[in-house]
Amino acid sequence: MQPDNSSFDDSRRLLADVALAAGTGNALRIRGGNSKPFPGREVDGIDIDTRTHRGIVSYDPTELVVTARAGTSVAELNALLAENGQMLPWEPPSFDGNATVGGMVATGLSGPRRPYAGATRDFVLGCRVITGEAKHLRFGGEVMKNVAGYDVSRLMVGSFGCLGLVTEVSMKVLPKPRATRSLLLELSAADVPRKLRAWRDAGLPITGASHLDSWLHVRLEGGKDLVANSVQEIGGEELESAFWDELRDQQLPFFADHRPLWRISVPQTAPLTPLPGSVLLDWGGAQRWLKSDEPVDVIRADAAQLGGYATCFSHKADVEPFHPLPGAMLSLHQRIKRQLDPRGIFNPARMYTAL
Repeated sequence: MQPDNSSFDDSRRLLADVALAAGTGNALRIRGGNSKPFPGREVDGIDIDTRTHRGIVSYDPTELVVTARAGTSVAELNALLAENGQMLPWEPPSFDGNATVGGMVATGLSGPRRPYAGATRDFVLGCRVITGEAKHLRFGGEVMKNVAGYDVSRLMVGSFGCLGLVTEVSMKVLPKPRATRSLLLELSAADVPRKLRAWRDAGLPITGASHLDSWLHVRLEGGKDLVANSVQEIGGEELESAFWDELRDQQLPFFADHRPLWRISVPQTAPLTPLPGSVLLDWGGAQRWLKSDEPVDVIRADAAQLGGYATCFSHKADVEPFHPLPGAMLSLHQRIKRQLDPRGIFNPARMYTAL
């Protein structure tokens, strides 16, 4: 598929802006739709807006590959894929249609389907990146393959713009399921792991499992007969599919709570130990959203005890938004940043003060 009339290659302007910043030493605050100012600190720098660099560069539905510029909205990309019966498998949030492809890659956020289909970095095939020396480089390609050294295209996923400015991304897509049904069951949180294990062992096609306020929300996707039979086995009430979009985009009433929002990431097998606040379980319990006023040390200690880590999704000036890194890991991050952004102009301190 060729680019549509709304496509525009604004890479020259982006390169010029980066070259100017590199020459003057001014920091740059990379922004697209500004739909995800969280997690991370607010960046003190000059805005460099990617939204004018937009459009679908190429799309071959038969090859299940799409390439889009960074300023393209996720909603636009989803609509194009849906026309061809396809989807982004990791279900990235669109946040009222403002999220962009560049921000989708930079944050690496995934929706409810993530533990059953894969994460953002599992489907990124390649990208183009403007480095801190104002070089426009291409990494990876449009086919899955192993590479020696750093896989830079996947390093960009979840880097929050600290390593470079992503201008273009090639992604693997998948067919949409033939049937989708969602169910609501009254169930205690303590019984969720047992139920999910039993359904998984029985081969039920679960692609969403979230628990809130004594209710388990389950999504089934796959062939029509398999989904219908699974519905009969699970039982419960019919649930509107909009629930998963609202969960993905943090629009459920749970997220309106005034207390700070924390994302607790733990192993799938971690026990359901009580956390200090209101909890919404997603990813079958591997992702736990927490609304709490408790001190950061308490929350992170609880997360560590479960074998995981805690990320603050609310702007708090006195809190490191991301879980502190061990010394060796932080040193590795610093070396990678020096290679790609030697002048430190891209989103300084967005993730850690030492970056």
